[in-house]
Amino acid sequence: MNVQIKVETKTLQVPGARLHYEVRGAGPLLLMIPGAPADAGALAGLASVLADRYTVVTYDQRGLSRSTLTGPPADTDVAVFADDAHRLLAALGDEPAHVLGNSGGALTALALAARHPEQVRSLVVHEPPLPELLPDRDRWRAAFQDVGDTYRDHGAGAAMGKFIATVDGENAAPPAMPDPSQMPPEALEMMGRIQGNLDFFLSHVLLPVLRFTPDLDTLREARVPVVVGVGAASGDGVPALSARVLADRLGVEPLAFPGDHQGLALDAAACADIVHTELVRTA
Repeated sequence: MNVQIKVETKTLQVPGARLHYEVRGAGPLLLMIPGAPADAGALAGLASVLADRYTVVTYDQRGLSRSTLTGPPADTDVAVFADDAHRLLAALGDEPAHVLGNSGGALTALALAARHPEQVRSLVVHEPPLPELLPDRDRWRAAFQDVGDTYRDHGAGAAMGKFIATVDGENAAPPAMPDPSQMPPEALEMMGRIQGNLDFFLSHVLLPVLRFTPDLDTLREARVPVVVGVGAASGDGVPALSARVLADRLGVEPLAFPGDHQGLALDAAACADIVHTELVRTA
């Protein structure tokens, strides 16, 4: 029997932006942060499955989809995104929250936990892209700079093709394109929003965010429990490589999740069980 999950939509004014966020369920607070250029819709399935156990809050990061800027577009790095997450948690209450970050949202989560550990009860980061931690970081810096240059010279379509190749890895099969006629209305709506995010993402987010280096010493000192997830079907792209290196640097075992970099969205039920088990274990 399918139970309709009530979704409460709210906004929060922060310096330079108005954040769109959604609240589902009841129980301990769980903040889930999507990676750009996606938005809260990418984690809606996972949020709905977990809403019987948690008060799940998802949101669009600033400048993306429904979290509109209140000033001119500007380069936006992880510190800015983490400050937004800090302000959102402060608006939600005084108790620390479980935090889950996916892809670029995992970088926001790592920075949040280092800067405001009193707000983070436990942390799950799924495939955080951290090229600055990789032994061949100069190679990846050049690859992402090429994505930015391609956007400038040839537009978003060509740039995103190169970007996806770095995420999935050189040997990965091209991602299967869904049939729009078979997609539910909310998925079609999200795809339209993501398309609308590409210019801001490629011109103001991609390169600043990928220069982020987590403060591993502070994370260790803060003693926030950290779970590092990697897709069981992920290959040799930056997020999967980064997850393994991050886990090693933090002294934890990487945890296998179903699927690849998109696993949280494509296999929400199985991923929800893993997330819940880890949050209970680390609480």
